[in-house]
Amino acid sequence: MNKANTEVIQVGGIDIEINRRDIKNIHLSVLPPNGKVRLSVPNKTSEQSIRLAIVNKLAWIKKQQVDFAKQERQSIREMVNGECHYLWGKKYRLAIKKPEGKFTVTAKGSGQLELKVNENTSPDNCLKLLNRFYRDEMQRSIEKLLPSWQKKLGVKADSLNIKKMKTKWGSCNIQAKRIWLNLELAKKPPECLEYILVHELIHLLERHHNERFKALIDKHMHNWRERRDLLNSLPLAYEDWQY
Repeated sequence: MNKANTEVIQVGGIDIEINRRDIKNIHLSVLPPNGKVRLSVPNKTSEQSIRLAIVNKLAWIKKQQVDFAKQERQSIREMVNGECHYLWGKKYRLAIKKPEGKFTVTAKGSGQLELKVNENTSPDNCLKLLNRFYRDEMQRSIEKLLPSWQKKLGVKADSLNIKKMKTKWGSCNIQAKRIWLNLELAKKPPECLEYILVHELIHLLERHHNERFKALIDKHMHNWRERRDLLNSLPLAYEDWQY
């Protein structure tokens, strides 16, 4: 992994985090939830070139920040009856009930997310149980999607894992052929998970978000932009964590 030298400059009244790395191209990101701006640049990039790159994208940066400010956010999870939770883009109301055996989570057709735990189970432990449920749901979906997409793209990930991620929907370590997907994707419509999975698999063919990358994803998933926009329009998790 390339180590970055980090500094912060201000352009047009906006703080920009500059990461100097051993890379060839400039990469600009506006990150949820508060629109933090990060610019990764090759080590020897001059300050003039950095400021010019930012000025040229200033209107786009401001639009992204306004969009994030308007975006709905989930409240802090208290794990109480009637609380709203999402699974595959559908809204469920939490129903806490006594267990008949082991603790379980079940999505009911009535729009209830049934959580069977003891009365004295802490909110943190209820949330851990719910996150295990989300992880299992994601794992089953990935097992259905992965073989066909790897065959279609002509690639193979050596490992694909799920974890909570604060600033990305997914990541790909190209050398290790290791992909990570954000656990939050279990709360989004299924087509969003498929889009991120394909996005990361294509990075095994092309490291950068360049014209070749766009041509590949255009070829294999013609509606990826609609999927991306859907994903970025949905409520963010309550913790501080676009694609």
